[in-house]
Amino acid sequence: MMNTDAPTPRRWWTPGVLILGLVVVQMDTTILGVAVQRLSQPAPAGLGLSQGELLWSINAYTLVMAGMMLTAGMLADRLGRRRVLLAGMALFGMASLWCAFSVNGPMLIGGRTVLGLAAALITPTTLAVISHTFSSEERPKAIGIWSGGVGIAVALGPIVGGLLLDHLRWGSIFLINVPLVAIAVIAMAALVPESRNPRPGRVDVPGILLSMAGMGLLVAGIIRGGDTGEWASSRVWLPALGGGIALATFIMWERRAPSPLIEVGWFRMRAFSGSIAVMTLAFFSMLGTTFVIAFYLLSLRHLSVIATGLLMLPLAAAQLAFSSQTPRLAQKYGPRSTSAFGMLALASALLLFSSLDVDSSLWKVGTALFLIGVGIAFIMPSASSAIMASVPRQRAGSASATSNTFRQIGGALGTAVLGAILTSVYRSQITGHLGDLPAQLRETAASSIQATQAALSTVGSSVSDPATIIAASDAAFVSGLHVCALLGACIALAGAAITRLALPSRADSR
Repeated sequence: MMNTDAPTPRRWWTPGVLILGLVVVQMDTTILGVAVQRLSQPAPAGLGLSQGELLWSINAYTLVMAGMMLTAGMLADRLGRRRVLLAGMALFGMASLWCAFSVNGPMLIGGRTVLGLAAALITPTTLAVISHTFSSEERPKAIGIWSGGVGIAVALGPIVGGLLLDHLRWGSIFLINVPLVAIAVIAMAALVPESRNPRPGRVDVPGILLSMAGMGLLVAGIIRGGDTGEWASSRVWLPALGGGIALATFIMWERRAPSPLIEVGWFRMRAFSGSIAVMTLAFFSMLGTTFVIAFYLLSLRHLSVIATGLLMLPLAAAQLAFSSQTPRLAQKYGPRSTSAFGMLALASALLLFSSLDVDSSLWKVGTALFLIGVGIAFIMPSASSAIMASVPRQRAGSASATSNTFRQIGGALGTAVLGAILTSVYRSQITGHLGDLPAQLRETAASSIQATQAALSTVGSSVSDPATIIAASDAAFVSGLHVCALLGACIALAGAAITRLALPSRADSR
């Protein structure tokens, strides 16, 4: 096994190569945001997905990634981090082909599920490789480069997706992954060093099953509630309750498991648990709200997919510019200060979103997205460095997996919860304005702004006053957006408070 305290040849090539893996993983987290309108259209232009299918096509990826990441971290520590990384990249390429040639919603959701499994093998392994490759003095800078790569990928998703959708069929947003994966596999095989935990424990099968069942059932209930508006239905609360029970059982099991997926003892360390909480809340707020903003730009403002993608550039530019500087600032002022600043920047962005109207300046949207980029650029490197400095280096894979799992859980729950709130608010406000539509269309038309617009285009001139329905639809959507953005801002402010209470005032360079 490599000596992690001695400089290794070409070690600074390693973060750059690993960014290739992050690009495909994170690009697929965001690329579907600009494709939601296309995928909701009937074939052959799209797949005719419902709002619930759209949410599942997004969350199948993040949920499986979150549910399997702890297992992937354990496998990387046991089998070798480069080996697991290469296997994940190969599987990602094959699953991308599956998604590209899907012919219906269930097939696409299945493909996205396999993509999530592949992403779970890739994401925690990249950070574990960095932690193992670099000394404690160099690690914060390397993690800053790694975080900047996430920023590049977050922006590339909407921009590349927009360009492809403007010129090619929707499946091209997945085909683009194939050449990127091929390049990444060759580079990783040549440049990424192998490492593993010399004393791995047993496979925690009950922990794997409980964690996946808990997250899947919980989010299934939330998505169903938002899609149908029937929160009191047993089809909504029973899955959600079952998920909560499974997750509680998972935590109890992990406390006494001989080789746990999550080291519960780590959470007794304030820096570790505080950093995990901050990243979870940040991604809950960010991904949940940006999911809603994609519908605002595409369906309410009727921007093209490429224009929507270009509006994401300020987010990427901010994250790329500040991520590399954050480790130095965290060393000087402490992770507590840099993370608190990031959470306040994120809260400010979401408050700006809560002031958007049907004709707000797009400069306001761009400014808010820039602030989101600033926030994530200050949060991710600070929190990631604090987490990795809190645990033994030989457990880098498990620590990275735990960090990334909670980040993905935050994003998945944010998308599901805020997406469900948007749907519920929209349904409650638009239903009374759909009386002119045929009875068989009213229930479907009330499910989303896209469904209302599709229903109006279907019935055409048989509606006496379509302009009134359109105005009511826009107003209902804006109301839902305001509720989601304000909730997201409150969660970000809660995260800022946690940074002051839990994160260290000075960096730990273990």
